Amino acid sequence: MGLLRTKVDEYLAHTFSRAGYAGVEITKTPLGTRIIIYADRPALLIGRRGETIRKLQTVFEKHFSIENPQITIMGVENPELNARVMASRLAVALEKGFHFRRAAFITLRRIMAAGAIGCEVVISGKLVSERAKFEKLRAGKIYRSGDQINYLVDRAVYNVLLIPGIYGIEVIIVKPGRPADYIEVVEQQPQAMQQAPQTGTPSPSEKGQSVSQEGSQGGGL
Repeated sequence: MGLLRTKVDEYLAHTFSRAGYAGVEITKTPLGTRIIIYADRPALLIGRRGETIRKLQTVFEKHFSIENPQITIMGVENPELNARVMASRLAVALEKGFHFRRAAFITLRRIMAAGAIGCEVVISGKLVSERAKFEKLRAGKIYRSGDQINYLVDRAVYNVLLIPGIYGIEVIIVKPGRPADYIEVVEQQPQAMQQAPQTGTPSPSEKGQSVSQEGSQGGGL
């Protein structure tokens, strides 16, 4: 199932790059194989009257040997925290003629405004001259190792063909969450002093004080 998912994912990413393809889930059921495709613009995957979905069903059956594929198209819940969607949007902005540095800054701001812990955007290619260079923008905290990269870090690589040549785009997003090395210091709350009411016979010192007070009062009389 893992190899099949990788093949389907590569095919969909190559075919529907313009639609903001974000990922796929494949689950086997007693009635067939359920395929859920996530995209930033689901209408481009559905097509007119479901024409694109019917073509996908034929492709999955013939080329990927998937029995009775049941395809569902869904939108991305939070596209600003999906690395594939943001890399696709950045590539479209470069194709429209935006300056690479301005487009990268806009992408970085949108990702951080969505609540990301950190973000890194890298654009490489013939940016300002005939010699290939790269521009790297980073904000927040980026995890390179540890268990948190399995569930917090989302990475995507995208290539776009422009007049100077091929530009490479890499987007790394650290999603909101608690990392494995998270430590929280709890401040100690001040405890209120509770005074219990005194009951029973008075102590000898208290008796002596009361006797002396009575004697001083009698002498005054």
